[in-house]
Amino acid sequence: MQEADFEKSENFEALKGLFRKELELIGEDPSREGLLKTPSRVAKSMLYLTSGYSMDPMAVLQSAKFKEDYKQMVIVKNIDFFSLCEHHMLPFYGKAHVAYIPNGYITGLSKIARVVDIFARRLQVQERMTTQIKECIQESLNPLGVMVVLEARHMCMQMRGVEKQNSITTTSDFTGAFNSSKTRTEFLNLIARD
Repeated sequence: MQEADFEKSENFEALKGLFRKELELIGEDPSREGLLKTPSRVAKSMLYLTSGYSMDPMAVLQSAKFKEDYKQMVIVKNIDFFSLCEHHMLPFYGKAHVAYIPNGYITGLSKIARVVDIFARRLQVQERMTTQIKECIQESLNPLGVMVVLEARHMCMQMRGVEKQNSITTTSDFTGAFNSSKTRTEFLNLIARD
């Protein structure tokens, strides 16, 4: 869905009113020229950034599920994502690296990236998002194992609070075959390559 389509959302007008009020509360004049369209823009933006609530990530994977007798690691790495921290509603962004070992079924590679986007387009914490991606793939495809690593920069740590500009948070979660340190090490070595 494109941002322009969000004007048709049942919540658009209510959000627009809230953002207009927010401008007033911080001491701005929402009727000045530069801010006239800001409540509308912010409402559309917020509806887009949280559009993952209305999407079913398991259905995405199931829509491109194919029988295949391949039992080696499948990795989709460097998937860019952007999300909003649920504590401050500030962005965190980075890369997702996802691997699974098929057990009779594979999915379209783009569907892995779509699953990352769906969970990213919700108010999130990085730890939960990592686990949600892993669990979705595990439940949808029933592979021999899944591993997910997220690396992200958090604006709530860069713009405010401790103001640490160069910090990167890494989270990981895994199931099945990835319980073996040898398999995890293979995955980590493969995602480290450029």
